[in-house]
Amino acid sequence: MQSTNSAPSPDPSPAHPIRIIRAQHLGMCFGVRDAIALAHQHAESRPLTILGDLVHNTTVSADLRARGIAIAHDLADVNTSTVMVTAHGVSERALAETRARGFEVVEATCPLVHVAHKAVRALVRDGYHPVIVGQRGHVEVRGLTGDLDHFDVVLEDGDVLALEPHPKIGVAAQTTQSIVKVRHIVDLIKQRFPDSVVRFVDTVCRPTKDRQIAAVDLARQSDVVVVIGGAHSNNTRELVQTCRRHCPRVYHVQTYADLRPNWFVDVGTVGITAGTSTPDEVIDEVDRRIRAFADAVSTREPVTDR
Repeated sequence: MQSTNSAPSPDPSPAHPIRIIRAQHLGMCFGVRDAIALAHQHAESRPLTILGDLVHNTTVSADLRARGIAIAHDLADVNTSTVMVTAHGVSERALAETRARGFEVVEATCPLVHVAHKAVRALVRDGYHPVIVGQRGHVEVRGLTGDLDHFDVVLEDGDVLALEPHPKIGVAAQTTQSIVKVRHIVDLIKQRFPDSVVRFVDTVCRPTKDRQIAAVDLARQSDVVVVIGGAHSNNTRELVQTCRRHCPRVYHVQTYADLRPNWFVDVGTVGITAGTSTPDEVIDEVDRRIRAFADAVSTREPVTDR
């Protein structure tokens, strides 16, 4: 199933003073949808524990728990015989350790994360020192580097200055990073090490790229942009940063409850986008709430948070 593509949401009233539009690409990607469906499927037939957050979204996690699925961040806390690896993936070493402890492992790793793992292994096989552009300590980055004996993780310009020279440097990226940021880091590495052979393998996933491109278009049209997604979702935070480069008023919310009516006073166009782990129903709830605020602004009726 491909990512959610939404046309501008219809305006219920021709006289509506505020135009509300959605990004062309927003919300859950196929990897997240498949991981959630896999968790539901296995939980119907056996007790299941997910190792870590399946995706970085509190609404999704709450729904999984409501279905009787346990979430544990350490194998020592697992009380079921079956465990699920999250969509972010883990290293082969971590998988081997889990199986060695007697657990049955269900992998919900996104296929595009598997592609990134293969790319990093290929760089190492070809004699390149691996450099990962990503958030140090992020679960996906830990998975990408967990089988490596030597590697570096960089994210900001200053991280590149701390790198040691190597004859061959291979660069890959966390799949949810901004490709603009990644290419900037690659250029800095090439400038810093002009005598090194630098190979860049683009592992930023297509859903992330689609949402980034759509976010730029959305922000350029909007007076206010609302970005919906988990507080710890990297791709959501990247959407926020991208939108802020093109729109002065950008707000990151997890659910409609985070919205504030004063954000939409004296506003012509409100744009809505969402990270790759944000459920459709959460996006729809935010949309409806913004419309309620907009109606109140137009009629001067007070709106209180529910």
